[in-house]
Amino acid sequence: MLKILQITDMHILPEADETLMGVNTDESFAAVLNQAFRQHQHFDLILLTGDLAQTPTPKSYQRIINRLKAYNTACLCLPGNHDDTEVMDKVMNNGNISSAKAHKIENWQIICLNSQIPGSADGALSPAELEFLTRQLEKHSTTPTLIAVHHNCLPTECSWLDTMMIKNSEEFLHIIRQHSQVKLVSTGHIHQEMKRKYHNIPILGTPASCFQFKQESSQFAIDNKPPGYRVLNLENDGSFSTQVYWLDEIAAGLNPALQGY
Repeated sequence: MLKILQITDMHILPEADETLMGVNTDESFAAVLNQAFRQHQHFDLILLTGDLAQTPTPKSYQRIINRLKAYNTACLCLPGNHDDTEVMDKVMNNGNISSAKAHKIENWQIICLNSQIPGSADGALSPAELEFLTRQLEKHSTTPTLIAVHHNCLPTECSWLDTMMIKNSEEFLHIIRQHSQVKLVSTGHIHQEMKRKYHNIPILGTPASCFQFKQESSQFAIDNKPPGYRVLNLENDGSFSTQVYWLDEIAAGLNPALQGY
């Protein structure tokens, strides 16, 4: 069995005392890591699914590396709309930390897609990204596959948030439907838990490690839920189980009255 810790939307800032929506996102990220490893003891892999940084400087990404070092665990990461892909690729390929796009781990393949539109909060998968996905799936046609991507490919029922989902989701969903080895898709971006299916393929959304967006809201709104993370147990036969976990309290300093960031 492969045990994966998915953490997403950390929104790390360059300086130790900086906050976002009142939250020290670095401390919140540290608290999520601490609880996850205290509760589950061991992970084979940490998967970071985008918006690693809020201010995407080398210093922000180095802060993430500094937090991960204590756990001596392999880590895969992919970009979100707040990330600088070039800077992230340069900094977040360090020892057992990688931003490579395809990985074979035990009996599984993990494909990390880039849904970023530079300069926009919206998501899309470029023709090159879709070609890469198709090529990987055809090359490993019998290997159980987890696809990780930042933006959601199915609606959340938050109308303001769903304007930013992957614009060409239909193309993406058509591809994965053609390949039975795709066992699940797990995303970030939505700052809330989601569990849906597309033609029996589970499509999962994972809470952020800092603060959450209120579910079923028509406008930007912060929920009173604490930071969260997802644990994925990938079995050798291609089956899997997963659960979202939450910290005990909302992140210190959170100011839900703010109308965006």
